[in-house]
Amino acid sequence: MRVSSDHIVIGTGIAGLTYALKAARSGTVSLLAKTSRTEGATPWAQGGIAAVSSASDSFASHIQDTLDAGDGLCNPRAVEITVKEGPARVQELIDLGVPFTKSSDADTRFPFDLTMEGGHHQRRILHADDLTGKAIHEALLRAVEQNPNIRVFENWVAIDLITNVTLMKRHKGAHPGAAHRRCLGVYALESGPSHANGHGPIHVLEAPITVLATGGAGKTYLYTTNPDVATGDGIAMAARAGARVANLEFTQFHPTCLFNPFAKSFLISEALRGEGGELINSKGEEFMKRYHDMGSLAPRDIVARSIDAEIKRLGDECVYLDMTRVVKKHGRDAVVARFPNIHEACLKFGTDLTEQPIPVVPAAHYTCGGVLTDEHGESSIENLFAIGEVACTGLHGANRLASNSLLEGVVFAERAHTRALARKQAGLLKSGAGDAPEPLPEWDSGRAVPLEDRIDINHTWKEIRTLMWDYVGIVRTNRRLAKAQERLELIGHEVHEYYWDFLLSRDLIELRNLVTVAQLMVQCALLRKESRGLHYNLDHPFRDDRFFKRDTVL
Repeated sequence: MRVSSDHIVIGTGIAGLTYALKAARSGTVSLLAKTSRTEGATPWAQGGIAAVSSASDSFASHIQDTLDAGDGLCNPRAVEITVKEGPARVQELIDLGVPFTKSSDADTRFPFDLTMEGGHHQRRILHADDLTGKAIHEALLRAVEQNPNIRVFENWVAIDLITNVTLMKRHKGAHPGAAHRRCLGVYALESGPSHANGHGPIHVLEAPITVLATGGAGKTYLYTTNPDVATGDGIAMAARAGARVANLEFTQFHPTCLFNPFAKSFLISEALRGEGGELINSKGEEFMKRYHDMGSLAPRDIVARSIDAEIKRLGDECVYLDMTRVVKKHGRDAVVARFPNIHEACLKFGTDLTEQPIPVVPAAHYTCGGVLTDEHGESSIENLFAIGEVACTGLHGANRLASNSLLEGVVFAERAHTRALARKQAGLLKSGAGDAPEPLPEWDSGRAVPLEDRIDINHTWKEIRTLMWDYVGIVRTNRRLAKAQERLELIGHEVHEYYWDFLLSRDLIELRNLVTVAQLMVQCALLRKESRGLHYNLDHPFRDDRFFKRDTVL
């Protein structure tokens, strides 16, 4: 099957859906969902979306908080763009019908409740109770499903980008330089319950504009707050196509993931600490003030490392988040009303957060690096855009400020669409495959055969994730990184053989992407000879401006 449209959008989170809605005003959109259109990290986002909304807040304050969290590596221009354009994008979500929680005593001109999270010095987080991402996602999906210019392809797994280099390889011609690469479309596997073992047909999608909105790569780690689909697909595809990627040494570990053998990495939102929750150790001691003057509201990298240090110091398995003092101050009903989903989930696993501390541990949460883009979300490959967590816009630097991620998604979706629309209006884009001199080639499976035994894929997947957790985790050393690099190279060769010997399935595609991104993360970590933000190396334990570089670019 061959699908032609004006825009291909890979991913159905906040960034992809926002871009699709804007692009559909003047063109057709092919929107790919790897599984269900409702799956992804956006619906899992609990805390909220940060934007300057109150008279007591200011752009300067939000900018400074973002720069402080980024530990000297934020791109100031990206920060300014996101903060200053953020309120208008949030207003679009309000106009779309997102039911942000209202405050009984708020200004009638802005009736919404604002909360605070770690690293912020003002209340600027809009939220929909403690299910903000779900509320935003549902509103965007409703709008997408009502738009006749958007065609959603569920269970279509993107395999690889098609570029002008793809065509030249077919004819064994000379490859263009990096500055002349151009994206023409994507190959996608139709996978799902109707196809035996997931071996469905492979389709060609062609469009003058392709947008990666595939999210992050949390599943490279054994413990993560991310959904199963977060396997770094967009980063891996872009890197294979020759796009520059950057700052993949910076994986944010969320400090507070519910510690329970039966809980699948359930996130305990930072908003609980924003409302007064305190981290305590097994002795009942508040320990965060020993590590940072902001205590439990310190930036996430510091909180995660502090928890890791406290666990190791005491030989414990976890620490605890104590909300009981907040209950004493505001009352049980108020706390349950503010965090209904988290309260219910904790009860399910045996903890009543209104009466006892919640056991928590850090877990891989957010990929701060990704596909390197300019201030319009365009990658180093022409007409290939990356928006949302898959991108490295420069906003986050060495560490993401809480609740800036949803904001980044809507801001750069707008900017990417503005760039694409301007290019179209200038006559620089053509329909279908753009300026491809011929139809894009069909996928060639060669002599690949069905994979009968999946044990190798499952084992290799677990090996990669365990390796990354043990050697490329919160605290690193040169020896651990070198060991990880050596083993990942061997795994990469094994996966390469699987990829060419067997018919593709979603599992095999994700495994290939997983090992690719893991290798890129280790390469970036080895290149940074200092500790900064989320990258903490015991062999280079201090921030060292002699080795300053804003981006670790591959």
